[in-house]
Amino acid sequence: MTFFANFMTLVVAILHLGIMILEMFFWTHPIGQKIFLTTPEIAETSATLAMNQGLYNGILAVGLLWGLVTGNKTLKVYLLLSIVVVGIFGAITFKISILYIQALPAFIGLLLVIRTRRRQAGETRLFS
Repeated sequence: MTFFANFMTLVVAILHLGIMILEMFFWTHPIGQKIFLTTPEIAETSATLAMNQGLYNGILAVGLLWGLVTGNKTLKVYLLLSIVVVGIFGAITFKISILYIQALPAFIGLLLVIRTRRRQAGETRLFS
């Protein structure tokens, strides 16, 4: 179970790194405009906002990676739950596909992480 929980957490982290790259560097590019359903004019005027959103997605990704490296279950649960909430909000207010692309993988990861057992005393742990 731990392998699958960590795998899904890694998938969500990589997904958010990808979202960060799209929002921070490709927002005004035709690829970004197609993905985020914007026109060149809207993309240009909202580029700074998109970079800010991208930074938040990057922070989520790095936090999840940190949770994986340190084995911090609480951190992983908090970040995955946050992503589920934000994904649901994004699906309601912007685009339903956010529910499937962002919230669903985080929800699956969240369930798997919750079901993993906590480390027992004496078990080895990276970065104790």
